[in-house]
Amino acid sequence: MAVPTVALAHPGHDGGLVGGLLHPLTGWDHLLAMLAIGMLAVQMKGRSQWALPLAFITALVAGGMLGLMGMGLGPVELIIAASLVVLGSLLVSQKRLPLQVGVVLAVFFGLYHGVAHGLEAGTAPGAFMLGMLLASAMLHGAGILMMRLGQQVWAGHLARIAGAGMAVAGGALLLG
Repeated sequence: MAVPTVALAHPGHDGGLVGGLLHPLTGWDHLLAMLAIGMLAVQMKGRSQWALPLAFITALVAGGMLGLMGMGLGPVELIIAASLVVLGSLLVSQKRLPLQVGVVLAVFFGLYHGVAHGLEAGTAPGAFMLGMLLASAMLHGAGILMMRLGQQVWAGHLARIAGAGMAVAGGALLLG
């Protein structure tokens, strides 16, 4: 079976800061994964609340650099879809992973999301990557905020509902 390294899943961005800001917001695969990392960070508690987003963003930079150099890491879009299934399932289960396991997952998935962003950076890659990093960090923050507010109002049900939606979305992407 032939699998492309990456599909241009978010057309219309020709690079630049605005393109980078919009990229994670217009691709629901990226948007949901960024929210999931923030939500999972709160679910795991403690140092995870800063370690997971930081690990993801750091790997996003590394993956973005690989993408800018035209280096794919195999089935990028399939791994991105799988990230939604895994992260969503973890939110549904409400398990608290060990910090190291959470960081490894964040780095692995962040690397692949970064490659996808880097491959689609367009004509102004520096500004694009800066915008993508800013938007990604804001989405992590939104996930953290949603989870904290959701714990007060929804008593944990928000994580299960959002996680189920994320896992289903990832499954739909995997099935094509």
